[in-house]
Amino acid sequence: MSTTSAAKREARTAWLFLTPGLALFFLFVLIPVLAALYLSFCRYDIIHSPVWIGLGNYARIARDLSGHGVFYLSLRNTAQYAVGTIPVGMALALGLALLVNAGLRGVSLYRTSYYLPVVTSLVAVSMVWMWLYDPTYGLLNYGLELLSRGLSFVAHRKVEIPPQTWLADPGQAMPAIIAMSIWRGLGYNMVIYLAGLQGIPDHLYEAATIDGASRWQQFWAITWPLLKPTTAFILVISVIGASQVFAQVYVMTNGGPNNATTTIVHQIFQNAFSFLKMGYASAMAFVLFALIFLLSLITLRLTRGGQVEYV
Repeated sequence: MSTTSAAKREARTAWLFLTPGLALFFLFVLIPVLAALYLSFCRYDIIHSPVWIGLGNYARIARDLSGHGVFYLSLRNTAQYAVGTIPVGMALALGLALLVNAGLRGVSLYRTSYYLPVVTSLVAVSMVWMWLYDPTYGLLNYGLELLSRGLSFVAHRKVEIPPQTWLADPGQAMPAIIAMSIWRGLGYNMVIYLAGLQGIPDHLYEAATIDGASRWQQFWAITWPLLKPTTAFILVISVIGASQVFAQVYVMTNGGPNNATTTIVHQIFQNAFSFLKMGYASAMAFVLFALIFLLSLITLRLTRGGQVEYV
């Protein structure tokens, strides 16, 4: 058998194995994306046929942004969610990874307990936290009541901490969702950081110890620089995830109160399936795609792709 015929047979076999995956990709990814792109230039309500309006939907989004409309609020709330969850979540995850990597007793139990919320249904987690935030029977307000009793006992006078409305308060609803999201995603980032920590060679720490470097100096000189690729990866996926936040918002507040927690994906869902404005929702989706793409490029540029230069 000639080399050419063998190469052709290998190529046919490769395409044979690739065909099912490519078919599913074209059917469930590429075709829907192209259809959504077409609809973003149309007025479409599912009932009637699409009507081509050109850049009308994108012009409407621009007017909404300039006039501080609902889409502007959703963009601002999404940014607030990202700023509130990403830095705090990454810092806490790194701290937990350092503790778990220190060789504590029962480390497997700690690792499992921190990762358990990640594999738990986000809807179920949101329902549990709704009970915690309940203004009448919630555990958090019960804790505030116990705290006020303790402070009153210590101060020998009545110290009253009023119960909070949490999700019903426009000023507290988004911070409440942020707190839940940080808790839920902590285990995933911790495991990624833990993998990065375990990939650092031990002889670097041994040499630093011989040179008299303290734990803090070892962290800044060895651990943190060598965790740069891991940090870049976590930062990029955190930015993408924060830009697409939806489930906890939909379950816990449905964008309220008074649009205080509505996000971009929530607005896409509302316009598509509640108001039947499929064209406008498709335009929002592609604006979100452009935003995520731009933020990802900026994040990778700031972290220089997560590459580490060794001297």
